[in-house]
Amino acid sequence: MSTKKNAAYNVAYRMFSVFLPLVTAPYLSRAVGTDGVGLYSKAWSISYIFCLIGMLGLNDYGVRTIAQARDDRKKLDSVFSAVLQMQWMVAGATLIAWFGYVFLFAGEEKTIAFHLTMMSVSCLCSLDWCLMGLDIFKPIALRNTFVKLAAAACVFLFVREKGDLWIYGFVWSLATLLGNLLSAVSLRGKVRYRPVPFRESMRHLAPCAVLFISVLAVSIYRTMDKVMVSTIAGVDENGLYENAEKIIYCLSGFISAIGTVMMPKVAHMQQQGETEKIARHIDRSMELILCMVSAMAFGVAAVADRFAPLFFGEDFRPSGTLMVPLAFTLIMIGFANVIRTQVVLPQKRDHIFVKSVCCGAVVNLIANLCLIPGMKSMGAVVGTLLAEMTVPAVQFWILRKELPYRQYFRYVLIYAGIGGAMLVSVRAAGRMLPEETWLNLGIQTVTGIAVYGGLCLGYWKITGKNFRELNR
Repeated sequence: MSTKKNAAYNVAYRMFSVFLPLVTAPYLSRAVGTDGVGLYSKAWSISYIFCLIGMLGLNDYGVRTIAQARDDRKKLDSVFSAVLQMQWMVAGATLIAWFGYVFLFAGEEKTIAFHLTMMSVSCLCSLDWCLMGLDIFKPIALRNTFVKLAAAACVFLFVREKGDLWIYGFVWSLATLLGNLLSAVSLRGKVRYRPVPFRESMRHLAPCAVLFISVLAVSIYRTMDKVMVSTIAGVDENGLYENAEKIIYCLSGFISAIGTVMMPKVAHMQQQGETEKIARHIDRSMELILCMVSAMAFGVAAVADRFAPLFFGEDFRPSGTLMVPLAFTLIMIGFANVIRTQVVLPQKRDHIFVKSVCCGAVVNLIANLCLIPGMKSMGAVVGTLLAEMTVPAVQFWILRKELPYRQYFRYVLIYAGIGGAMLVSVRAAGRMLPEETWLNLGIQTVTGIAVYGGLCLGYWKITGKNFRELNR
């Protein structure tokens, strides 16, 4: 299947994984209030950390390992079986630890946490890493879309007040488990499990654990933020931060979806020794991603103050203020994602990824401890900005002599300039339409799309840009 189709399916998969909870967010926000949203956010964040531990970096390591073995069926079956056995061992131990947390340590979020248990159970049967490594994205997208649509319908039917938050958690937890089970069915006939010696599985534990260090570090400044805001500033502040971050997280799904498609492709090209083709591929990918993220970052910053109260309700108006600086993390995330998925991981230079995200996590943790007590949720936003800046900065310092960073920075300046022009035009349209309505917000959005799209098309026409190579 072509890269374009895989990217389309994977974007759909990631978007439905994040977008449907976003669709229910306005309803949930009005039904349970800022404290309810904050309480659920805390429970889910802790559950997510356990899930990260249960998957132990497989979302990167598994994809790369399968992609490099897929041309040899015997080797593929052996590698798949060994990695799967390791997954069962780690995810099983994590599930036991999760029950220990729920029954021994959970506080006011205990009931919600218990009903999120199937999130941890789903780690036992999550085989997306194998499907993606084989360049199979369609079943993941279609089956998860169906399950999550059903989950969203259940939320609207059964969640009425703060006391129903456990239903919300149970529905999305069950949807995750069912989605993983249905997607795994698609592997029939493509790969076969056969028991392998324990030591063969253990050979994958160390390299997978190395990537897990980076995954855990990322969770510190993307998930632990919410736990820290709840603990230090209160669940109300965390509710505001949760909804602001939710929008940015949804948009970043586009970036991670494209990166997930590109990684097995580049890993396979790396195996074939196609060095020049990889360099061209990275350059085109970098420009395309920076074009996308600049549009999203400046677009969100332009309309956040109106979008938040309209979408989440008047109580969440401060979330719009938080979204403005948070939006610019998208540019840094996009830049770092291309380097990670198309340079670092395919070349098995995992230490670079680990160093960069660990540095980001340390910066974020220190910033949060210093800023959240005084600035509350805005302190977490600043901490996230600093962390996301640190990751590509560390990657740059290590790889500065190997990659054409001057050209990459040129792309940043070009699309940031176009994004700035869009922001000014959208703000100008907003001053002409001072009333906060969905219609006026729609007019602003269309204005931004027209300006950004027109300027990009003009630039591509003048410079003769062609992104078709990415589809081959």
